[in-house]
Amino acid sequence: MIPYLHGTVYNDRMQRSQRHKMIITAVETGPKTVENLAALTGASAITVRRDLAELSECGILQRIRGGAAPLPSRGAQYPFALRQTEHAGVKQALAEAAATLVKPGDAVLIDNGTTALAVASQLAGLGITALALSLHAAAALASKPGNQVIVPGGPISYDDLSFAADSAEQSIRQMRFDYAFIGSCAAQPDSGLTVADWSEAQTKKTILTSTLHPVLVATADKFERTAAHRFASLGDMDTLITTADTPSSALAEARICGLTLITVTVPKDNARQQLTGTNPLSIKSAVMDSAEC
Repeated sequence: MIPYLHGTVYNDRMQRSQRHKMIITAVETGPKTVENLAALTGASAITVRRDLAELSECGILQRIRGGAAPLPSRGAQYPFALRQTEHAGVKQALAEAAATLVKPGDAVLIDNGTTALAVASQLAGLGITALALSLHAAAALASKPGNQVIVPGGPISYDDLSFAADSAEQSIRQMRFDYAFIGSCAAQPDSGLTVADWSEAQTKKTILTSTLHPVLVATADKFERTAAHRFASLGDMDTLITTADTPSSALAEARICGLTLITVTVPKDNARQQLTGTNPLSIKSAVMDSAEC
């Protein structure tokens, strides 16, 4: 029989990404034993130990004898693959809406991040010139023939494969874009558009100086949190693409600022498909703490 824990169904076949989110959330509140985490997730102790090893290697938590504990300083991002699964159906719908703005021959910038990657996938083969700020986005744009895909030079970061700020900014300054699809870790209306990393904020500021139509593509949860470094206000955007359930205050500000507002309605089953078998309240807390971009 499948056990019920806190009103939610768990079993050993729980998706790896879902299980990782639960472990991260639990460990952030204090040290947990392997037995604690196995009971929480319904996974075997062997599976939990493997999960802890992976998360420790990514710098999300630290291993201790018999379990795991929070890192001395919090705020590390989730691994890219884990962030990519978060709201995957919603990001797909947003990306499809974003792609309708672009026509063959346009010059386009694709920001770093999982939502921007979804947009890049939709633009494959369209016949555009595109500057990709990560290798993930570049590969998606070049997955079909037709696009001229450009990447900055220089080193790339581990995991999200984004280019270093200096080389990215130099490439951005040398081009002019019809559209730039920009991501933001947070977009709480009173705080503006913010990210967790200072250098990333400077890169996004540079994007705005080289773009005719800057487009913010963001899931609804981004408008309920803030991050450390501000790079723009919502009014600095030309277009906002988000979901219909985005807080009314954010939608009202977009209208007041004169933005082109595109909202998509995602079926509830699609929007929550990545959360099946997890505790939604725990996942929301974990995602807000991670400043996922």
